[in-house]
Amino acid sequence: MAQIASHTPAQTLPDTAIAYRIRRSQRARRVRVTVDPARGVEVVLPRRAARHEAAVAVVELRPWIERRLAELERATATVAARGGAVPYLGAMIRLVPQLGRTQVHRVGGDLLVPDGAACKPALERWYRRAARAEIAPRLDQACRRLGTSYSKLTIRGQRTRWASCSPTGAMSFNWRLLLAPEPVLDYVVWHEVCHLEIPDHSPLFWRMLEECWPAYREHARWLREHGATLVL
Repeated sequence: MAQIASHTPAQTLPDTAIAYRIRRSQRARRVRVTVDPARGVEVVLPRRAARHEAAVAVVELRPWIERRLAELERATATVAARGGAVPYLGAMIRLVPQLGRTQVHRVGGDLLVPDGAACKPALERWYRRAARAEIAPRLDQACRRLGTSYSKLTIRGQRTRWASCSPTGAMSFNWRLLLAPEPVLDYVVWHEVCHLEIPDHSPLFWRMLEECWPAYREHARWLREHGATLVL
């Protein structure tokens, strides 16, 4: 995404006590507010928008922002409580750091990982590979059941989306779904496969999804409530 200016220093509104950053985007068509662990509260402004519009947005969205900040605080505590382990489709795998190791290797319930700063990027690469191995057969099976097909599968690390289905049938999934329970991953796969047949979220789409995955409401709710914990 092309950007006009870099991040500004964090600002605080006296009547909200919420610190936020401003980022201008050439592609933005409206003011947008995001809250995530890495950037905190960020207000994206269209190129020609006045700076005071950021303050107005933060004031208007204060209840939502505060809820999101509280969710992130709880998520941080949940991740910290894992100790030396990581989740994998509902199970916990123990991390075993080894000096000199450059790649992650799984042995039963253990993951042999590089020691020190190299651990996290190596672990993400391992999850990305594992995501393709887990998602591809699920995707193929769901497509066979519906009598449809997709054009390609991509594994990504999107900040705001768990998956997507393009008009050309290209499927994209977030590797962080492997940090969720297995039924949640299955739900997301079915959600996107249904989009191969019905691209919108019309009542017809939701009926099809319910026929294919009756528990979709439960698993969609889990993602909304716990999605912020799906980080390494």
